[in-house]
Amino acid sequence: MTWSGHAAQGLESLRAAVLAALAAEPALAGAGGGRPARRAPDRSWLAMDAGTDQRPGSGIGGDGGRDIGPAASSEDSAEERERLIGLVELARGGDSDAFGLLYDHYQPSVYRFLYYRTRSAPLAEDLTSETFFRALRNMSSFRWQGKDFGAWLMTIARNLATDHFKAGRTRLEVTTEDMGAHDDTTEGPENAVLASLTHQVLLEALTQLPSEQRDCLVMRFLQGMSIAETAAALGRSDGAVKQLQLRGVRNLAKLMPEGIR
Repeated sequence: MTWSGHAAQGLESLRAAVLAALAAEPALAGAGGGRPARRAPDRSWLAMDAGTDQRPGSGIGGDGGRDIGPAASSEDSAEERERLIGLVELARGGDSDAFGLLYDHYQPSVYRFLYYRTRSAPLAEDLTSETFFRALRNMSSFRWQGKDFGAWLMTIARNLATDHFKAGRTRLEVTTEDMGAHDDTTEGPENAVLASLTHQVLLEALTQLPSEQRDCLVMRFLQGMSIAETAAALGRSDGAVKQLQLRGVRNLAKLMPEGIR
């Protein structure tokens, strides 16, 4: 899948989650006292058990949703996971070719995260390069200790982005460049609300969330990371990530324009 395709798929999952929050919470949806409440949709994705961890909107069950071993993404096959683990071990021993292959595998996801975090393609490219430079410099000291390699890279990327904005070197801007506009011609009141939740509105609202909630939603929905992977990247427990996701989606729903709520 192309970068723009992956971005659109993730944003669609997030749009659906916000719609579910609006439908399930009368205060968020703006339902009056005499208005019949809409049936609350299934919100099981908000508090999934780690044993059946999956990407939001990816469907229930299946091997692709379970938590996995180190180095791998939740979308990787068992064979690919073993290959990545082997590459990490080689890179830890100083094999530059192995590190180059790890770069090829993880660079797109690191760049996506940093693009969502910074809303600037040039800045995301610079921070992605710095992420892998720091990873290369510290490969010999990398230890698994429950953290997979991809989550370790995300931690480095997140810290770099946080440091950048703390230094006040740039202003967070919102753009939908390369993501495309949403075109929804379906009928019905709930679909009309969903159609109103454009990518632009969601991205603007994301920038207003507390940083940890924003990063959690970006990793879970837009990156497709599992709860365990997100927990490792954020340095939090699985349960804390579930709560961050729940609060993040609810707060995102509260930030929706009045016409949508």
